Amino acid sequence: MSISPKASRPGDVRVMPTIGITGGISTGKSTFVECLRELLPVATFFDADEAAHALLNRPEVEKQIRGEFGVQVFSGAGDLNRTKLRAIVFADATKKRALEQILHPRIRRQWRTEAKRYRNSPKFFFADIPLLYETGGESVCDQVVVVACSQRVQLARLRKRMSVRSAEAKQMINSQMPLEEKIRRAEQVVWNNGDQTSLMEQARFLVASWQGQTWTKK
Repeated sequence: MSISPKASRPGDVRVMPTIGITGGISTGKSTFVECLRELLPVATFFDADEAAHALLNRPEVEKQIRGEFGVQVFSGAGDLNRTKLRAIVFADATKKRALEQILHPRIRRQWRTEAKRYRNSPKFFFADIPLLYETGGESVCDQVVVVACSQRVQLARLRKRMSVRSAEAKQMINSQMPLEEKIRRAEQVVWNNGDQTSLMEQARFLVASWQGQTWTKK
């Protein structure tokens, strides 16, 4: 991206930034995004998980998944068994990469097109991308926020959310880029060990900081 926060000058075009939101599984990205939606109801949001969910319904994607994973991930009626597919990819790194190669190029094209469309908009554009760093998506963002929490809290949340044993939850967490690496690379880190009230306070602080900057074309 070619915009950055700086002092405005006569003739500058007023634009708003593209903010990437990422983190680890069950660290609270979606809840943080809900806070941002409440604070910035006119902002534009892209949800990579929603995009992936929609893509799984496309015939051409189903065909590729059938070719890669076989008929065992489909019901007798021909419907994709998402639970079975998820279990396979979290247990097998090779299969996980195969599914990512099917979905991620399509998702990347979608959200980069959206980011470009809103680049000169007076509205904020937020991209909720779980694998932002893994797919090089940070290059499209003006800033990246990582939503993080302790491993203990992450593990407990994941076990409750997915109804899985501790070993399975750890396997899911370990299949992703280490959270510490994402924290190291981010411009902003939101710590989500507490409740939603604490998360909202951090979101409010960040929004005020972003709104206090003048984002202009270089």
